[in-house]
Parts: sequence; C-alpha cells; structure tokens
Amino acid sequence: MSKPIKNIIFDLGGVFLNIDFSLTSKAFIDLGVLQFNEMFTQHFSNPLFELLETGKLNEEEFYTAFRKESKTNLNNEQIKQAWNALLLDFPKERIDWLKSISKKYRIFLFSNTNQIHYDSFIEKFGMQHPGEDFNSLFRKAYYSQFLGLRKPYPESFQAILDEQGLLAEETLFIDDTFKNIEAAQSLGLQTIHLKHPLTVLDLDL
Repeated sequence: MSKPIKNIIFDLGGVFLNIDFSLTSKAFIDLGVLQFNEMFTQHFSNPLFELLETGKLNEEEFYTAFRKESKTNLNNEQIKQAWNALLLDFPKERIDWLKSISKKYRIFLFSNTNQIHYDSFIEKFGMQHPGEDFNSLFRKAYYSQFLGLRKPYPESFQAILDEQGLLAEETLFIDDTFKNIEAAQSLGLQTIHLKHPLTVLDLDL
C-alpha cells in the first residue's frame, strides 16, 4: 500500500506550459534545417542539446555548434526564434489549480530546459500573469541547466530528494514523458504519467 503523498514534483512542459514540438521543427525546416527531426524530438535529443540542457554550453556556444551541426549559416536570432517556437502559454486555470494544490502538499518543479527557453517562458509567464513570479509558486523550481543534471537520469531525481530531504515513497512525480516516469519509479517515487489530452485539472489529488 502506497504511503500518503507529502510532496509533489511537477514537470513543466505539457503540464503547466503548453508546448508543441512540431512548431520548432517546422520553423527550422522552413529555415533550411531539413534534418532537424533527426536531431531533436521530445523523446530523443542530439548530444548538442543535452549539453545545452545541462548548462555545459552557453547560448553563444550553442548557436555556433548548431550552425556547425546543421551545416547552415543561420544567425543567432533566427536560431533563437525557431528554437523557442515550441513554447506556447500558461493556461490560467492550471496556475490557479497549482496555487490551490500548494496548500495541501510541498510542491516542486523539475524541468529539462535550457537558458534560451528559460528566458523566453519566464517572460511569457510574466506577460500572461502580470505581477506574478512563476518560480515563487514552488518551494523550489529545479531547471536542468542550473542543476547540471537532466531527466531521465536517476541521479537527477536523487539530487533533488537529497537537497530537500524528501522520502521517495512520500513523493509524487508528474510528467508527460514516460521514460522520465520510469526513472522516477526506479528510485521509489510514486508517479503519474500525464498523457495528452489529460491535464492537471483532471487529477484527483
């Protein structure tokens, strides 16, 4: 029998932030990067993207490496705009739900992201929810480029459990990508695979 949940670690994209990977794919293909889908999907990424997501490449280094990898001469702004095209909106009802659930549990965020996306979605949140700070909605928001670790590696989850003093069996992890769910389960976390079209509003917590 599962222990009562005291803590929840949420994913970001596909959970609170609407994303559409096909928009970034289309944007790059329109710019002539015809092989983009072989380089990056929701479930696979070229080592270049993993380096970016773990903070081992800065923004400028990423643009330079991307041009080399894709054999294109795109400028930094073209790459940035196409790379950020997948980032959509933060529906108000999900943010309201998050505020209510935070009264019942200790809540955290753990997102595989990168500084380029981070700067963009933090700005989007501020525009869509004036006067609010997204990160302050959580006890702590963990982003892979700051943590230096990313999902689905189990050590990324362990680092958060250790820093916060959380027991895995009392902690629920919610993500829309199954390989991340499997990694969390391997450490004993309780999990919910939030498959589209389900949203957090469908959860009974």
